[in-house]
Amino acid sequence: MKKNIAVAMGGDSSEYEVSLKSANVVARNLDTNLYNVYKIMVRGKEWYCEKDDHQYPVNKDDFSIIIDDNKINFDGVFIAIHGSPGENGLLQGYFDLLEIPYSSCQTFQSALTFNKAMCSSLLRHYGVVMAKAKYLKRSQQIDLSEIVEIVGLPCFVKPNEAGSSFGITKVKTADELLPAIEYAFEFDKTVIVEEYIQGREVTCGVHNIEGQIKSLPLTEIISENEFFDYEAKYHGASKEITPAQVNGEIERKVSGISKLIFETLDLKGVCRVDFIVKDNQPYFIEVNTVPGLSEASLVPQQVTAAGYSLKSFFNSWVEYSLHQ
Repeated sequence: MKKNIAVAMGGDSSEYEVSLKSANVVARNLDTNLYNVYKIMVRGKEWYCEKDDHQYPVNKDDFSIIIDDNKINFDGVFIAIHGSPGENGLLQGYFDLLEIPYSSCQTFQSALTFNKAMCSSLLRHYGVVMAKAKYLKRSQQIDLSEIVEIVGLPCFVKPNEAGSSFGITKVKTADELLPAIEYAFEFDKTVIVEEYIQGREVTCGVHNIEGQIKSLPLTEIISENEFFDYEAKYHGASKEITPAQVNGEIERKVSGISKLIFETLDLKGVCRVDFIVKDNQPYFIEVNTVPGLSEASLVPQQVTAAGYSLKSFFNSWVEYSLHQ
């Protein structure tokens, strides 16, 4: 009997449009001989299924829908929501209560990795190398001279809990720092000011959908802009090279650290870990537990470079999720 799989999409963050693209790619690639696939919009309090140009409301008591007088319960959920509530543990906690398996990391791990400051603080204790950083709360008094002394100039200012490079500014002078901080606070109540590491940006997909932790081929990102911002990610203002043209030492280090982070944080499914490499030393940036899966996204490029078809990879991912 075919399994009913919900592809959760939308969300309440600035990554809404990216989520829709990811969900459409997932839905297209799931095997309809094995699964009945339903795209479920999760946005604010309005949850509904989009099917055959109709919207069917979701009963949140048991995450079910009714179509043509038939009640449909779901055997599993593929979470394709970037940002809240799909990447920060909220949706995971809901499905845990209902005992419905899902594709991403568990509740605690999702919440931890979504909080960049807390995740970085923990990984420092395991020897993961990263840029110097200062964490700011909206309520605290900001000492600009102290920040510059800690992280130097230029530096990056970014929201603590946001993705797709929303709210990020590269600051070159002290006069630019406060406006950049205020801008980042528009996206989150906590802000990170981070040392600028000049180097090559690479990213590594990691998964355990085949029963053991494996890394995917690296991607190098060469942005036409100051950094890999939203325009560079989604509007073509960057060059993405997969597999990355890096030496074997860098490849081994980045892959090794990515798998170490995956194992240390007890992650599951498919994640992506981002780095800046300077003088053959990878500097950890962040880990994404619900990575982008659109045609323009990095993990699908790496999946193809590893020799998988997207269809086989996504179906293996769902099968893994159903049996966890």
